[in-house]
Amino acid sequence: RARPAAPPAAPVPSPVRLSKVTLTKEAPTVSLSKQGGNSGEMRVNLSWQVRKQFKGWGAKLGRAVAMHGDLDLDLCALYELTDGRKGVVQALGNAFGALHQPPFIHLDGDDRTGGSANGENLSINLDHKNQLRRVVIFVTIYEGARSFADLDATVTLQPQNGAAIDFSLGECTVPSTVCALALITNTGSDLLVQREARFLVPERGVSPQRTIDYAYGWGMNWTPGRK
Repeated sequence: RARPAAPPAAPVPSPVRLSKVTLTKEAPTVSLSKQGGNSGEMRVNLSWQVRKQFKGWGAKLGRAVAMHGDLDLDLCALYELTDGRKGVVQALGNAFGALHQPPFIHLDGDDRTGGSANGENLSINLDHKNQLRRVVIFVTIYEGARSFADLDATVTLQPQNGAAIDFSLGECTVPSTVCALALITNTGSDLLVQREARFLVPERGVSPQRTIDYAYGWGMNWTPGRK
C-alpha cells in the first residue's frame, strides 16, 4: 500500500537583517543590543548644511541670522561613568577624550565646515559600555551663526556591529546656540539611545556647556576654555 506522505520540511529561517533605524519625535528611543550594537566602536556623526530658504525665528523678528565666514559647529559629549567620574569631551581646551581608557569617548577632530563628507565625528567604545552610566551628546555653535535656525543637521550613530541609527534635528524656532542631540543611558543590561533634538537658549553670561549641564543635572564646575 502507499506510504504516507512525508511531513513538509521546516522552512529555513531567513537571516535577521538589521536595517537602519530612524528616531522620531513619536518614536525617540532604541536599544543598542536589539540593533546588534553591543561591542566595538560606535561612531557618532554630525553633518549640516545651511537652508536655502530661511524660515526660522529670525524671520519672524524681521531679520536674518547673521552668517559670517565659515560656520563652525562643535560636537561634544558630557559623560558620567559608573564610578561617579564626570567630564566633557570637546574641542575647547583640547579635551578630546580617549577611546581605550576613561572616558572611552574620543572626538576625532574639529571640522570647521560641516559640508564635507566627514562632518564632526565622535567615537564611543562599546566594549566598555558597562563603565558608562550616561552620556549626553550635544552640539554648540562656536562661530559663524547666531542660532541653529537656518541649519539642517543630521545625526548618525553607527555601531561597528549593528545597524545605523539616525535622526534629523528638525527646525529650530528659538535663538539657540546649543542643542542636546542624544541621551545614552545604561539600564544595567543595555544602552538606550534617545533622540533629544532639544534646542536650548543660554541665559546671558551662561556658556553653552553650562546650559547643557543645568538641563541634565550634571553638576560640574565650569571655567572658560578656548581652542
